[in-house]
Amino acid sequence: LFGAGKMFLPQVVKSARVMKQAVAVLLPYMDAEKAANGGVGRESAGKILMATVKGDVHDIGKNIVGVVLACNNYEIIDLGVMVPPQKILQVAREERVDAIGLSGLITPSLDEMAHMAAEMEREGFDIPLLIGGATTSKVHTAVKIAPRYGRGQAVYVLDASRAVGVVSQLLNPGQKAPYMAAIRAEYAEVADRHEKAELAKQRLPLAQARANAMKIDWAGYQAPAPQFTGTRVIEDWDLAEIARFIDWTPFFQTWELKGVFPRILEDAAQGEAARGLYAEAQEMLAQIIAEGWFRPRAVVGFWPANAVGDDIALFTGEDRTQPLATLHTLRQQVAKRDGRPNLALADFVAPEGQPDWVGGFVVTAGPEEAEIAKRFERANDDYAAIMVKALADRIAEAMAEMLHQRVRRDYWGYAPDEAFAPQELVAEPYRGIRPAPGYPAQPDHTEKLTLFRLLDAEAATGVRLTESMAMWPGSSVSGLYIGHPDSYYFGVAKVERDQVEDYARRKGMSVEEAERWLAPVLNYRAGAAAERRPAA
Repeated sequence: LFGAGKMFLPQVVKSARVMKQAVAVLLPYMDAEKAANGGVGRESAGKILMATVKGDVHDIGKNIVGVVLACNNYEIIDLGVMVPPQKILQVAREERVDAIGLSGLITPSLDEMAHMAAEMEREGFDIPLLIGGATTSKVHTAVKIAPRYGRGQAVYVLDASRAVGVVSQLLNPGQKAPYMAAIRAEYAEVADRHEKAELAKQRLPLAQARANAMKIDWAGYQAPAPQFTGTRVIEDWDLAEIARFIDWTPFFQTWELKGVFPRILEDAAQGEAARGLYAEAQEMLAQIIAEGWFRPRAVVGFWPANAVGDDIALFTGEDRTQPLATLHTLRQQVAKRDGRPNLALADFVAPEGQPDWVGGFVVTAGPEEAEIAKRFERANDDYAAIMVKALADRIAEAMAEMLHQRVRRDYWGYAPDEAFAPQELVAEPYRGIRPAPGYPAQPDHTEKLTLFRLLDAEAATGVRLTESMAMWPGSSVSGLYIGHPDSYYFGVAKVERDQVEDYARRKGMSVEEAERWLAPVLNYRAGAAAERRPAA
């Protein structure tokens, strides 16, 4: 019913809760029966190992897929988050699993999945490799992952509704060979189309892209000064006030209900499921607020800044004589039409000789969500465990939205009369942007290192960076503040070798290291040296 669209994910997970709690009651009797039968019990449909890859902390999607597969009689071995490749392979051998499922959210996880496929090939595995997560795609799987695993087959799984169908065909002796042949033919076609599409896009040399940078009339602009420079820790968060800033559309997407809130509540097909989910989310949210389940924290900072080429120089004081740090940015290299510029974030910051400022922030709902979710899991309540994590994510994003409003009105104060209601902010009608390292406008996650050092973020908020630059706790958000009225969000898209070499030089890292971190946006095949990985 779920795969056919006649039943929706919240209903599936709630059904799984009933099943698991019933099995927990019956388990002593089932074990006794198994012992009486000489250790023989009901066979599962297959054994699936699941893990979020090394350096990544996000697991809501993985947990949902695990619940759905378990409902269909698959035995799930869940290794959790930040799992190194060798542990995955070791457990896969020891448990004789039938398939491995990898999940990840941040872009460095894409490279980790490709590395995992190569390791499975090197160590002689031939079992299916399932790929899923928000940043994954059929194209990436076909181009970057599947070619590294010739002994077996890497398969992209779009969402939980497809998981059972994919796994059942891969593990069915009569269906596996023709299904894999069809997947390989499809992926070869996908990879070929992707290559042709990329070749058809005209890209500019870096010097030419820089010559087409955005032209802002800086002579006619005076940047407002923030109320303070340096950092400020914010601990007095009101959970009820944060809740007013929640954007509910991504919450429904987490539960694979596609539509815009609040219209989704009246959707002809999904409306009933959406209304039920929303009511139960409101019930848990009220409990979170009343009982103070989370302890939100944030740190915000502002620094004198000027653009220097494609970078943003930060200074210790208003005289701008003592350098503090450099924020490195990347520039679009796709050829533009109709006079549109090739953007870099540095374009929105005033050049040397004219005062400007840049801000930064880290917010977190707090680490409490992980223990609360584990408590629900121990009670065989996956529905509540997933719900609390989904709400923690929404609270963190709402904090980021709420803090940005404070910045515009008060801390930086360049829009003191702004009067948008919380739900109007979803459309981003306000002045200024808050781009995040690792996202389209600056796809390099290592820029978080500079941001976290400037904010002393771990000491201020408890948020730390993993080796892949994911933030822990997962319900955390970070980014920069840029206040110019002409600033807007954009995507850098693919970059060429000349820019990567220039970027590596500016950052003081090797080209190979830069290529590793920028792997998802490279418009060329990195050299063999860039593919060498540190030991797990």
